[in-house]
Amino acid sequence: MAQRKALGRGLSALLGTPDLETDQLTEIGVDRILPSSLQPRKSFDEESLNELASSIRAYGIVQPIVVRPLPDGFFQLIAGERRWRAAQRASLARIPAVVRDASEHTALEIALVENLQREDLNPIEEAQAYERLIVEFSMTQEEVARRVGKNRATVANMLRLLKLPPEVQQWLREDRLTTGHAKALLSLSDLTAILESARKIIQGNYSVRQAEMLVSRYSKSASDKSEPACHPETLDPNVKVAIHALEQVLGTKVSIQQNEGRGKIEIHFFSFEEMNRLYEGLLKAKF
Repeated sequence: MAQRKALGRGLSALLGTPDLETDQLTEIGVDRILPSSLQPRKSFDEESLNELASSIRAYGIVQPIVVRPLPDGFFQLIAGERRWRAAQRASLARIPAVVRDASEHTALEIALVENLQREDLNPIEEAQAYERLIVEFSMTQEEVARRVGKNRATVANMLRLLKLPPEVQQWLREDRLTTGHAKALLSLSDLTAILESARKIIQGNYSVRQAEMLVSRYSKSASDKSEPACHPETLDPNVKVAIHALEQVLGTKVSIQQNEGRGKIEIHFFSFEEMNRLYEGLLKAKF
């Protein structure tokens, strides 16, 4: 997946200081810090956390976390949850931190920008963070774009990802699909078609260009009314079950035409690569 560029406005600008100087830092007990529900990043790779914990044991915390004070002497994380989690694994008692008296609005903005700069957000986490700014803080898309240093079209396109079926959103989180794949899928209006196409893209390891061709041909195939025997409403329920089973196994569209015990099974392909995959798979099949 292509890496996102760092934003022009740095985290230090949001903190209100050009640099984090020594006299602006303090050390806080790790057990007095609480994670924030505003954190845009929801998934943390276990192996990556263990590697960071090993680095912290050897070199300490290189960059302080950012927190805001809470009642009773506790602090809420604004930025640096990954470092905080790794510090716990490294058995650190205290961790360097910048304490900022920030509102929830400012805390979410800092958390979003910090994660975007570190490229820590997957596409769905990024889209959900934009949505929270719009829904919870009554921002327009233009305001969100201005706050994070991106154009409005980028924010709008990311928000469209939240219209995808839950399964497809999960595949985006897992990096099995890219944002480019998702944009191609969004040109389909039917959720079932989106889900089936996404499966084919993953199974065939399609490039974005191949995904666009698949979606284009899928749309044309769906609009073709010349094969009434293939229309779901005219098929026998047992035939529908058979079609579904074949599509799951083959990872592509299957049509069955029948008439008084006779008929044919059609296996569709939408690229040379997919045809080759089906050809090799069928040769290996045991009938």
